[in-house]
Amino acid sequence: MPKITFVTEKKEIEVPAGSNLRDESRKAGVELHPWIFKYPGLNCMGNGICATCRVLVKQGMDNLSKKGIVEKLSLNTIHAFESIGHEDEMRLACQCTVNGDCTIETKPPMNISGETFWQKPYPNR
Repeated sequence: MPKITFVTEKKEIEVPAGSNLRDESRKAGVELHPWIFKYPGLNCMGNGICATCRVLVKQGMDNLSKKGIVEKLSLNTIHAFESIGHEDEMRLACQCTVNGDCTIETKPPMNISGETFWQKPYPNR
């Protein structure tokens, strides 16, 4: 069975292969949605639109399902500011299927004032 390690919560859980990251996190009592968005009706309830269940995958990205169209659109257009500086490791938990061990950081902060926010998008040009 795959193991999910939550860095922030210092918690490990075992889940069945092919299970949804958001669903399994909620079953284990790990809150993915920040602040008031944890209440039903104030988030998209797993449809990949609100991006409040965004997580950083610190290890095991290859053990998660590939990004689908909804997740790519959500992270790259509607919620692009949330993933600045973490484009390769940001995922929506509601859109991830767990197929192997992974290490997850929940509720990552936005990097608006950080060093990667004001970088040119194409530094080699």
